[in-house]
Amino acid sequence: MGVLDNTKGLILAMLSSLFIGTSFILKKKGLKRAAAAGTRAGTGSYTYLLEPLWWAGMITMIVGEIANFVAYMFAPAVLVTPLGALSIIVSAVLAHFMLKERLRQMGILGCLSCIVGSIVIVIHAPQEHTPSSVLEIWTLATEPAFLIYEAVTLSMVLVLIIYFEPHYGQTNILVYLGICSLMGSLTVMSIKAIGTAIKLTLEGISQAAYPQTWFFLSVAVICVITQLNYLNKALDTFNAAIVSPIYYVMFTTLTIIASAIMFKDWSGQDMNSIISEICGFITVLSGTIILHVTREEEPTTLPGIVQACYIEQAFLCMNYEHGMFCRGLDRPVEQKFNFYPSNSLVQSLTAHQTRYGFE
Repeated sequence: MGVLDNTKGLILAMLSSLFIGTSFILKKKGLKRAAAAGTRAGTGSYTYLLEPLWWAGMITMIVGEIANFVAYMFAPAVLVTPLGALSIIVSAVLAHFMLKERLRQMGILGCLSCIVGSIVIVIHAPQEHTPSSVLEIWTLATEPAFLIYEAVTLSMVLVLIIYFEPHYGQTNILVYLGICSLMGSLTVMSIKAIGTAIKLTLEGISQAAYPQTWFFLSVAVICVITQLNYLNKALDTFNAAIVSPIYYVMFTTLTIIASAIMFKDWSGQDMNSIISEICGFITVLSGTIILHVTREEEPTTLPGIVQACYIEQAFLCMNYEHGMFCRGLDRPVEQKFNFYPSNSLVQSLTAHQTRYGFE
């Protein structure tokens, strides 16, 4: 592969990260607008489909994914995939300014750690084997090792959807992103097959007659639809600056594992390179943890109930649409201001609302 092709792949991968990082913010703003006018996507609603801003984010993401798809045709996956870390920086910075999701100094350090870890992975990653036909990819996909990976992946997705999502989907970010990432690893394998078919067809060796080509296309469509559905739920439920890096780490890790099993990328690698790659993953994971523990929680409110909150004399008062509830404080405070109630206070106020008929 020539230097020119690698340069094309590098530029396309960077543009892809820019578009995808921006799409997170546009879709989140669209989801917020839809939630203000109806039911949230995190509870199963699809009212966001009527929101133009969400569609702007979707179109931006599609452009980014197309650029990423074409990048795989010019450069190896070990170069393209880790560059997805740039989308973390884009989404975190834009979330800071556009969504008012504050990015702290330690959060910036976490972003930098993700980038440094990705660079280490790129430098020490194994060379990718480029398949010569769709039939060759089919042979690799039906080998026992990858069949076991497929079975385990699909089993985990079903368990997450059937059991964990109803119980923990709204409180644990790993549920939604786990589904996205597991399906994403299968998506990339299918996309590589489709990319190979398109490239060979453009070179005059048609792959359209092979049923395997259409099978891989069907798998890719199903996986992409599933990813988008649960990614929307994750964005609507959790902070966008946290969704992006965690999704990146899980998706990249599972994709590289899937590629290593299917294409045997690590065969012939020396121990120093393998250790360096592991260190790169640990660095990226550390950056994600830093972002997670330093994140700023989104405020919790009672829509249409609490209009204003303030502290006056010895009472915390909440001004409802049809009355006022005051809760005694430990000491008098001569201060008045608006604020968002904490989760525990929201639960307490909800109980008092029911008890005293503030409905």
